[in-house]
Amino acid sequence: MKKEILIAASFVALSLISCKNESGNKGILKGDSSEQIILADNGKVDSTIGYNVDVNGKKTIKTDYVYKATDGALVKVVYNYDPKESNVSITSNKKTFILDKVKSTGTETTYEKAEMKATVKGDSLILHQGDNIIELVKTKI
Repeated sequence: MKKEILIAASFVALSLISCKNESGNKGILKGDSSEQIILADNGKVDSTIGYNVDVNGKKTIKTDYVYKATDGALVKVVYNYDPKESNVSITSNKKTFILDKVKSTGTETTYEKAEMKATVKGDSLILHQGDNIIELVKTKI
């Protein structure tokens, strides 16, 4: 019984001593707080942006995705998030269409060029080309 009380008291004493140490573990490296956060046109964080995270926890913006159409065709989509020239490049059947960003609400982004329009919301991309509507969904490739 005395051993159990002694062990419990030692545990409590060690806990209290370690909690008072505010300097923390000096062996842990602080992360880079200069990560780039992209804002939508309304000034809020754009949730349509995807990120890659490496094994060290560093975040980088993911720009290229593979989408799958309802007919099974695969489409490569590359986003350019440069504030001066924000656009999307859509490649399918050896043809590439580059659409300029028109607006972003934070949950939905619209790209347009001539008669072609693309709307990105979550994992879906909906293309409007004339009377044709093509629905695409991100794949896990």
